[in-house]
Amino acid sequence: MITLSDAQGGALLTAAGAAIERESFATIDAEAAPHDYDPAQWSVVRRMIHASADFDFNGLTRFHPQAISAGLAALRAGSPILCDVEMIRAGLSKVRMAGFGCQAHQLIDRPELIERARAEGTTRAVQAMRQAAREGLLDGALVGIGNAPTALLEVIRLIDENGARPALIVGMPVGFVSAADSKAALMSIGTVPWIAIEGRKGGSTLVVAAINALMVLAGE
Repeated sequence: MITLSDAQGGALLTAAGAAIERESFATIDAEAAPHDYDPAQWSVVRRMIHASADFDFNGLTRFHPQAISAGLAALRAGSPILCDVEMIRAGLSKVRMAGFGCQAHQLIDRPELIERARAEGTTRAVQAMRQAAREGLLDGALVGIGNAPTALLEVIRLIDENGARPALIVGMPVGFVSAADSKAALMSIGTVPWIAIEGRKGGSTLVVAAINALMVLAGE
């Protein structure tokens, strides 16, 4: 017997593997400190803990009031998923995306954007977000940023200055330069829903876990 994995990008689990996953979630529920997340939010946070074995995300993870509903609506509408790096795109459940008619995109590796970043003294991540806006991949998209704070800051600038309107931003860049600041800036936005991690912690694995959790919820 095999089942669809909720955790590993659409890989197939054996019955034994599914049992291990259920036991893992039960362990997290038993060991987690009390929290104020609602059931849908907790399903996201729990999957992030499952992906990292880090219970700090129980508390560090923040949700815009409309984050869950906006994310589910975007997925069910087949909206694009815009990723800052290939690691996120590769980790998302292709089986679940196909079921919703969603496609994941990342532009950071395009040679012309690398050259543009060098010429303008910016980062590749900044140019990738600008190009995504030009190509119509930003408005209405579910945006996942786990690696590049500059990508998140650029999306925020495009929202503030150009009126860009992603459906949801999962903003979790990790690091020591601008990572915490970029997430703090995201959490100050009221016009676009977001899910974010407070402070320096984060990473592409956490974004994958959060978006895959949303896909599980959207399929229920």
